Amino acid sequence: MSFQSPSPGFAQPAQVAFHRTELGVILSLYGRMVAAGEWRDYGISSLREVAIFSVFRRTAEYPLYRIEKRPKLRGKQGQYAVIAMNGQILKRGADLRQVLRVLERKLIRAID
Repeated sequence: MSFQSPSPGFAQPAQVAFHRTELGVILSLYGRMVAAGEWRDYGISSLREVAIFSVFRRTAEYPLYRIEKRPKLRGKQGQYAVIAMNGQILKRGADLRQVLRVLERKLIRAID
């Protein structure tokens, strides 16, 4: 068995991850939703083609929402998406703040 190193022009696909500024925007929304009692836990996954920030109401449940970053869709539909528990895409776009506005609407409620 011999080990062959990849050719110089061949690059291994790197994992997709959220940048620090992107995480700042997401965690800011997460903090407000935790303070409102809507969310309780989160998980982050960095895979080959997608980075996922999952939001949970309770730790042992399926995620309520997934915030996904898919750089391959940057030129087409936008690299960010908010996906509901049932798989429905709530919002997709190139600007993370605009995409997350669909979740911020859930914070605004009428006060009795």
